[in-house]
Amino acid sequence: MADAAGADAVLLTGDGVDVHNGKCVRASTGSLFHLPVAVERDPAAALAACSRAGLRTVAAHGHAASDLTTADDLESPTAWLFGNEAHGLPDEVLAAADTAVRVPLHGRAESLNLATAAAVCLYARVLRHSP
Repeated sequence: MADAAGADAVLLTGDGVDVHNGKCVRASTGSLFHLPVAVERDPAAALAACSRAGLRTVAAHGHAASDLTTADDLESPTAWLFGNEAHGLPDEVLAAADTAVRVPLHGRAESLNLATAAAVCLYARVLRHSP
């Protein structure tokens, strides 16, 4: 997904699945072989690295005050922060992010799964750059 939306890299934090697990490799539909993927176990260190690289950190959070249609400055170089489906982002990561946005839900769905939310967020940025 990140590859299809034009991301430059993917950075995973915490204790998650091994990206080289066979199921993950297949699910990446080849993107794992041409998009840099890094793992940093410490989320604070990952956020600090993003800041040093000049990236604005945007947390996807279902209860954020701003949504993708009203969010400011999605055009800047951005590191998107996505939590896990069950618990979302940890409070300390939300607090450290430059801003948080939510995907607007217009029907009766309570939330989106992680892959869907990530796709919507990444493409919201892409669509702002499209002619």
